[in-house]
Amino acid sequence: MWQPSLVFAVNEINENSMILPNRMLGFHVYDSHFDAQITYQNTLNLLFNQKPTILNYKCSKKIPAAVIGGTDSETSLHIATILGIYKIPQVSCCLYSPPVNDISHPSFLYRMVPNEVHQYKGIVKLLLHFQWKWIGIMAMDDDKGEIFVQTLEKSFSDNGICTAFSERMPLQSNIIDMVANFNDMFRKMALLLSKANINVCVISADAHMMLDLQMVLNLAESDMMLPVQKVWVMTAHWDFSVEPFLNNLNMQIFHGALSFASHTSEISMFQNFLLFQDPHSLTDHFIRVFWEQAFKCSFPASAMDKENLGICTGNERLESLPQPFFEMSMTSQSYSVYNAVYAVAHALHAFYSCRRKYGAIAHNRYKLNLYHFLTQVSFNNCAGDKVSFDKKGELLAGFDIINWVTFPNKSFMKVKVGQMDPEAPSGRRFSTNKRKITWPTIPLALCNDHCLPGSRKKMKEGEPFCCYDCNICPSRKFSNERDMDDCLDCPEEQYPNKEKILCIPKDLNFLSYNDTLGITLAVLALSFSVTTVVVLGIFIKHRNTPIVKANNWNLTYLLLVSLFLCFLCSLLFIGHPQLLTCLLRQIAFGIIFSVAVSSVLAKTLTVVLAFMATKPGSKMRKWVGKRFSNSLILCCSCMQASICILWLCTGPPFPNLDMHSLPEEIVVECNEGSGNMFYYILGYMGFLALISYIVAFFARKLPDSFNEAKFIAFSMLVFCSVWVTFVPTYLSTKGKYMVAVEIFSILASSIGILGSIFFPKCYIIILRPELNTKEHLKIKN
Repeated sequence: MWQPSLVFAVNEINENSMILPNRMLGFHVYDSHFDAQITYQNTLNLLFNQKPTILNYKCSKKIPAAVIGGTDSETSLHIATILGIYKIPQVSCCLYSPPVNDISHPSFLYRMVPNEVHQYKGIVKLLLHFQWKWIGIMAMDDDKGEIFVQTLEKSFSDNGICTAFSERMPLQSNIIDMVANFNDMFRKMALLLSKANINVCVISADAHMMLDLQMVLNLAESDMMLPVQKVWVMTAHWDFSVEPFLNNLNMQIFHGALSFASHTSEISMFQNFLLFQDPHSLTDHFIRVFWEQAFKCSFPASAMDKENLGICTGNERLESLPQPFFEMSMTSQSYSVYNAVYAVAHALHAFYSCRRKYGAIAHNRYKLNLYHFLTQVSFNNCAGDKVSFDKKGELLAGFDIINWVTFPNKSFMKVKVGQMDPEAPSGRRFSTNKRKITWPTIPLALCNDHCLPGSRKKMKEGEPFCCYDCNICPSRKFSNERDMDDCLDCPEEQYPNKEKILCIPKDLNFLSYNDTLGITLAVLALSFSVTTVVVLGIFIKHRNTPIVKANNWNLTYLLLVSLFLCFLCSLLFIGHPQLLTCLLRQIAFGIIFSVAVSSVLAKTLTVVLAFMATKPGSKMRKWVGKRFSNSLILCCSCMQASICILWLCTGPPFPNLDMHSLPEEIVVECNEGSGNMFYYILGYMGFLALISYIVAFFARKLPDSFNEAKFIAFSMLVFCSVWVTFVPTYLSTKGKYMVAVEIFSILASSIGILGSIFFPKCYIIILRPELNTKEHLKIKN
């Protein structure tokens, strides 16, 4: 009900000596009855002073300064065209659809409402604020409704919101049409509302459509035996047109709804103005009619026509009326009318001030000049809100967001919970207070449930982009928010936890002395080193015995020393890799093992040459002796040393952090640098071992006194088996287990040589000394 705000604003202006001094504002009020034809008739009556309507003819000079009103955008445009003929500006308080905002409008039309484009932006921001992505749209089945749906669907698509459905409500021109279309409308609505995941609907409709929707919702609720607990997001058209129908609407069905409304602020003294209204005033016929309707009574003058009603005393209190029927504060429409009156008054004030300053202006140019001053109007009203128009005659303002809270007694309350202010600084144009909002349940408007942290969205083929599956993040990736389009990579030094919602630091992976595996291998290496020393001691102690002398004791000592160093060099592989250990471990392993295998080869060749030299006339005697064996060992070892030096010069090993081989650990390793050189070293040792095996194999049938070859052949067979198995195992493992494989291979091959060649001799020396005599050797020979 906007009439009190009109009267209040006119009274304030007439009592304010700062605006239009020595002049009084008056007004005529016409009821449009929400009918375009009656509105046009009233416009003509206003122009021609209620005389017979003759176009282009004025029978009085008492023509209004401006017209405030217009039931809808289409009617307002036509009224403005008529008023423009007589240079009378119109200040309209109704909303306009987006295309109307884009085309040129009559020069004398001003809009005391914000541009509706801001409402569309506000709806999108509201939906995004609550993360509502699966939305239904309902609108009138006319051009304006079609424009609303198309505009909103495009805005939704641009902002990642999907349209679950877009339904057009048929226009009902009469009761017959409504009855004819009601069954189809009910079926469609029941089907749409039965979909549980469509919880939010955006509606653009007038009060007539909302009455139809209310009937459908009530019947659908009864038919489905379930409450229709949807969140309705309604445009400002609803707030503008619903007032006359509030008594007929069951607002309970819209409990928790959110609607947009033209911005309002509280005007001081307006409530006092309402409280002191006198229904007995003879000058205000409106208040008497309203009083009778509001309190269901009648004044004595009209009591004869209303026998069933009580007598109005005039002492009834307006604040006692239920809010659906009467609001003590200004509604959005009342606030727009209030600002419209002040805008016209300020324009008139500027006009008269200009005329006093620059002289009289021809009366027939009066209305044209008022249009000029309205364009430049800019003032702050009593609530502190700025009122001004842009170049198109649109109010520079925004929208309020209203939460509709209903109560069992059919009363309701409108709570302002947010605002869309296009004039605010960027980042503060949209605001809302969730704590003030009342909902039946906290709504969730998604095509499917949220993808929880630790997963990502995967679009469903053939479905809207809001419908998706949730896939667990792949290895080495995580997601710490809901509904992420893609998972994020963890930093190199971190990995995702089991739930894949955060990254945690990787542990360092290297074979250390704190590991059980590292301690075990170190103990084995030391144990066999000690065993080798013991064997060496036994041979030194019994160096004068036949079995030691018969096996070339100097080569035996060299072989034992090299085996001792082989066991010890495995310790270089345990512990945190450093530059020095990385350089030494493979080089020492390669050279020491080459010495050991060369010694075995020298022992084998010495045995063969010694046997061949015993034949009469043999030329092999000159090769028998220490010079040949020492030269062979030196030559073979220098060849391996050359390979190692070449490795150090071209691409030496170095400490490295491998972030990628193991998903949850950082491998602290010795990068081999030029990796091929390592395999060249292994290949060369394998070559020496293979020659040793071949020679020993052919020498296995020599006389028993010299027959060490079969033990050498077996040791070389073990050696080759270990290192052939080592290569694929080494390549298939990562981290500390790769190092453990190499240590095990070093220990296993060294033990194979030690056990195969020396343990049988130790058995004879210690446990069977009777076999360690020249006589026994001669008997066997």
